[in-house]
Amino acid sequence: MNMSIYDQYQENKRFVSVDCVIFGYEQEKLKLLVFQRAIEPAKGEWSLLGGWVNANETTEDAARRVLHKLTGLEDVYLEQVHTFSDPKRDPGGSVITVEYYALINIDEKASNLIEDYGAKWHTLEELPSLIFDHNVLVEKALEKLRLRSSYEIIGRKLLPKKFTITRLRNLYDQIFQRKFDPGNFRKKILSLKVLERLEEKDMSESKKGAFYFKFKPKNESEFTDPIFKRSI
Repeated sequence: MNMSIYDQYQENKRFVSVDCVIFGYEQEKLKLLVFQRAIEPAKGEWSLLGGWVNANETTEDAARRVLHKLTGLEDVYLEQVHTFSDPKRDPGGSVITVEYYALINIDEKASNLIEDYGAKWHTLEELPSLIFDHNVLVEKALEKLRLRSSYEIIGRKLLPKKFTITRLRNLYDQIFQRKFDPGNFRKKILSLKVLERLEEKDMSESKKGAFYFKFKPKNESEFTDPIFKRSI
């Protein structure tokens, strides 16, 4: 007997979720927000923040809903990374997950909400082993973040409103897990004309201090060439 379209839908049903790789920057370290899973399977183990996609929402809507529930923040930078569809990736069932990464200024986050959910910021070096394929999701998100950082000053989403060139370089060191040459990095960044120097100094970096900068409005700082070449 031929199956109806309805029966085919029921037989081929799979769960759909979103998982969010949440990046923050604090104390000169790029950090990831993970939490201890509250349900089985893998209850109590470290996990990315995620949730089910409701029937009446897009995957991006679901990711924003989940992020808002945890952080209380609405204006969060969010970008889709990859779709993982291995039917065996989740021991609880056949789950397709759409991965997003988010950039959060830790200084502005709602820390009380994060603590209520048992979430914790970890540096890349101290990141614990995550459930299922979540460590692979983290690597995919880092690849995407590095690509984005090659064509956009990513610090606009992660740094405070005023910062030094040194702090911006340290952020790039963390994202790419390498050391950029201070002089070459400063020269390249200033040549892009995306920063405005303030008449205020951070006296903690040297005796004569280092000028603070801020980002110009985005419509005044658009460019299409890579921010840096491998020689920096």
